[in-house]
Amino acid sequence: MANSPATVRAGVPARRPVRTRRNTELALVLAAVLIAVFGYIEVGVNTDGTVPPDTAWYGAALGALALVAHGVVRWRAPYADPLPLPIAVLLNGIGLVVIYRLDLATPGSSAAPTQLLWSTLGVALFIAVVVLLRDHRVLRRYAYIGALVALVLLILPIFFPPVYGSRIWIQLGPLSFQPGELAKILLAVFFAEYLAVRRDALALTGRRIRRFQLPHGRVLGPVLLIWAAFVGVLVLETDLGTSLLFFGLFVIMLYVATARSGWIAIGLFLAAVAAVGVGRFSPHVHSRVTDWLDPLGSIAAGQGPNQIAQSLFAFAWGGLLGTGLGLGHSILIGFAAKSDFILATIGEELGLVGLVSVLMLYALLVSRGFRTGIALRDPFGRLLAIGLASIVGLQVFVVAGGVLDLIPLTGMALPFVAQGGSSVVTNWIIVALLVRMSDSARRPAPEVPAQAVPEGS
Repeated sequence: MANSPATVRAGVPARRPVRTRRNTELALVLAAVLIAVFGYIEVGVNTDGTVPPDTAWYGAALGALALVAHGVVRWRAPYADPLPLPIAVLLNGIGLVVIYRLDLATPGSSAAPTQLLWSTLGVALFIAVVVLLRDHRVLRRYAYIGALVALVLLILPIFFPPVYGSRIWIQLGPLSFQPGELAKILLAVFFAEYLAVRRDALALTGRRIRRFQLPHGRVLGPVLLIWAAFVGVLVLETDLGTSLLFFGLFVIMLYVATARSGWIAIGLFLAAVAAVGVGRFSPHVHSRVTDWLDPLGSIAAGQGPNQIAQSLFAFAWGGLLGTGLGLGHSILIGFAAKSDFILATIGEELGLVGLVSVLMLYALLVSRGFRTGIALRDPFGRLLAIGLASIVGLQVFVVAGGVLDLIPLTGMALPFVAQGGSSVVTNWIIVALLVRMSDSARRPAPEVPAQAVPEGS
């Protein structure tokens, strides 16, 4: 009997097909929209006793944005991670609900409609990135140009008047924005390119002093240059948050590139030296350090509770389950209730359960970014994905740490939640890049052409 040919793939084991998970993403997106709409209704019922008249319009607007974004991901990035988009929608929806709730407590201030417009712009840029950026490695071509643009963006606010003691804003008539928000993405791209090329040299060590293995001088030089830029931003703009984010991002990506824990020790030491030095000579930074060390000192001095004290009171009053949306008093915090201290409103009105749930959403978003980075095959993409996820993680840490009095207050915006157009737009771009890179990481490799091999050979 003649041997019948058997079609096999030479040397390649059979693989299970990769599931796109787009239906899972759709279900989670719809659930996120429904949770946000329910919160919007609860605010109206608790404050006025009725459902807000514009609930249908709010739900339709948020749902349309979410569904359009999902449709674009389904079309252009079918293998993307199904979690980043629903998490972003839910966090953005929670932010709109809490800002609307604070609007009701501040007559004449209507920030929620403006925040929804900025969210629309952010989703539009999310769509543009997912559609136009077919391969994240294209960004390597523009890494050094992006670094130059980021440097200009960080310098520009110095020429504008300070806002609440910090020079991080550019104001043009009624419009204002933080250029540092966009700069952090450009810096992440630059750091990823720089470290992907030089990771082997940075991993090598130089002279050994007792238990410490120090890097070579030519390797340590660029790190000291980045540190000097970090100090410059801190001195000229008196903005502790941007400086910590800027330098912390570089140290994290440096550790990921080299797997040398010594870089973390060097980074912490340099950051501490800069923070202590500037804290002694900058009145704005010094006042924040003083409030951090003694948050109740203003009460003892007869000046009433400061913002940190009001924030701690709000968290304590919220207890385990909170007072309910619209039933708290965190507006007593003052002018920063919708930005830096919006987490205090969440802690008071949603309680410890709601606060931990929001922080877990951030933790899940960051972990999925790390997972995407680990799955990518190219060093640039791996570093970029981890760097972008680290931006979100660092920003949440410095904001939450500030309002909980774990670290000095930094004045940064809580991603997706706090009032701030430049912040919400930038974070939607970060999610778009993570979605695009996760699609590249999960997309199955091209099939190897099958070869006809006679049976028994």
